[in-house]
Amino acid sequence: MSRRGIFKLCLIPFLLFYALPASAAEKEERAWQNEMIYFVMVDRFNNGDTSNDVEVNTKDPKAYHGGDLRGIINQLDYIKEMGFTSIWLTPIFENEPGGYHGYWISDFMKVEEHFGTLDDMKELVEKAHERDMKIILDFVANHTGYQHEWLNDSDKAGWFHENQPISNWDNQDDLENGWLFGLPDLDQSHPEARQYLLDAAAYWIEETDIDGYRLDTVRHVPKEFWEEFAVHVKSLKENFFLLGEVWDNDPRYLAEYEKTGIDSFVDYPLYEEMGAVFSEPDKSIGPLYDVWRRNEAYYQNPYLLGTFLDNHDNVRFTRKAIQKQQHPGTRLKMALSYLYTAPGIPIVYYGTEIAMDGGEDPDNRQLMNFRTDDELNKYIGKLASIRKEFSALTEGNFEMLYDQGGMAVFKRTANNEQMIIALNNSSKAEKAVLDSSVIAENKELKGLLLDDSVAEQNGAYEIVLDRETAEIYRLEDKTGINYSFISVIVLIPVLFAAFLFANRRKKNHQ
Repeated sequence: MSRRGIFKLCLIPFLLFYALPASAAEKEERAWQNEMIYFVMVDRFNNGDTSNDVEVNTKDPKAYHGGDLRGIINQLDYIKEMGFTSIWLTPIFENEPGGYHGYWISDFMKVEEHFGTLDDMKELVEKAHERDMKIILDFVANHTGYQHEWLNDSDKAGWFHENQPISNWDNQDDLENGWLFGLPDLDQSHPEARQYLLDAAAYWIEETDIDGYRLDTVRHVPKEFWEEFAVHVKSLKENFFLLGEVWDNDPRYLAEYEKTGIDSFVDYPLYEEMGAVFSEPDKSIGPLYDVWRRNEAYYQNPYLLGTFLDNHDNVRFTRKAIQKQQHPGTRLKMALSYLYTAPGIPIVYYGTEIAMDGGEDPDNRQLMNFRTDDELNKYIGKLASIRKEFSALTEGNFEMLYDQGGMAVFKRTANNEQMIIALNNSSKAEKAVLDSSVIAENKELKGLLLDDSVAEQNGAYEIVLDRETAEIYRLEDKTGINYSFISVIVLIPVLFAAFLFANRRKKNHQ
């Protein structure tokens, strides 16, 4: 081949690249259902600035432990390496003494001094965005701290409901008007109180460019307020996300709040079932699928629900496993495998990646330890990379193909992509035989976690898993003898020999 021919051949890939439409090179906005959220309790995560350690006592579970915004900035790469795309922070607003958790707010438009400054918050958001990560801030609209100055301000006499506890938890008026755990309950129907909360919500968006709010105690605030709140904040930033906390196990009740404009809710019904199913082996995974079917029936978009194993209000998953004399790491791998492959937005509470133990509040809020074995967080990173690569795991339909004992197999399909998720939640090796009609004929399942491979044989797929393990399969064409590749390999030396022979003959005739 002439030099000119070789040049033209090399030019082809460049021409093809630049022939792509400009839109293909543009970065698309990531849909919220594709997010993976890491949930941080600011005070208990990482101390990055000791200058703000006022009255810090790490031995007192109800005192400040020194975690701050600078500490989160310093660990952004740690969080990103596990595959997380968003970080949810507990409230950073100024709190009354002892409010290490952030929920005893004294000023809705100031950063708590223990956590740093407004500039620290701006820097956190900026550096997270540089890493293509989003920041979700916890927002409290229901109450203030116990000793808030407004309680003694005559100009704000109508900002609170009458001081009375919630006496009937099944009565909506009681839920919205009573003082939750004695915290002064704001009356969102009061025009000035209402406007203040809307202004505070706008302040953090405009000042720091955050990407979403996690809304605390949603069911204790009237739906009418949330409707206005949702319209207000979403007018300030495109694709702004609202994740609501409605602590209730009835999906019909939770779904009613979806009509207010809140995008998503933490899925407490699934949380309860996951704790029961995965904290010990030999439990059927079927109840988890039942939750999905109910979610599918009641929610407009069940794919946006926030799914989780533990949080700052509940006993940690590790404690549940220990109480049942199980190895937490093994049990967490099983639970996380489901969390990352089932519909919903995975939310992982800080410390879960090291199997952190913890009982009731505040024991479930221990200081993070970064000097531990990294096997589990590497497993989380692998799950995240698989979830990120295959759209069927974030937007595909969800179908149970097999459920016997502790073994279950699910199928997710989207965009001509099919994924098979197999979980053996039993204490012995299990086998699931699936007819090719429910998957595909003459194909192969390629394992992505354990590098397993299952080819269709005699009209069936035989999936075998060791005890307490999971596998995520991608449906592919069967691998076999690649005759085209072999032909090329054979043809190259033949053509080269022919070229040498022809060249020699040409020289002999000269």
